[in-house]
Amino acid sequence: METQELHRGRLIDHVQLVVRDLPASRRFYDAVFEVLGVPLGGTLDDGAFWYDELFVSTADSEAAQGELTGRHHLAFQAKDRAAVEAFHKAALAAGGRDNGAAGERPYHPGYYAAFVLDPDGNNIEAVYHGEHTRSAPSVKVTF
Repeated sequence: METQELHRGRLIDHVQLVVRDLPASRRFYDAVFEVLGVPLGGTLDDGAFWYDELFVSTADSEAAQGELTGRHHLAFQAKDRAAVEAFHKAALAAGGRDNGAAGERPYHPGYYAAFVLDPDGNNIEAVYHGEHTRSAPSVKVTF
């Protein structure tokens, strides 16, 4: 077995979205993650793909058991306000629908976010929490 390397946070191991139109979702998430600086993790023969903890497939995939996942809210980290704005613009250009332009939110001082609906109606957010220091860019897990 080849060695694999994962980068993880502390709470979520992975999230699976089961979508109606995989090519539309692939275009959307490719555009979103390109501007957020997150590389494609990989693809499977049936067309499924993943970016870090987010796995996207069709209802035909074994793990989906024939069901779409429904509407979810996912918030992705952005490195700065410009990345939030680029996310919103790229998401709309890739088939997303506006659900809140980039701007300050009242959740805490410095919370800057934008919201779009992906091709399946999931509420996708990019958020920048203001100036901060990270102890590490990610947690590296090798197995």
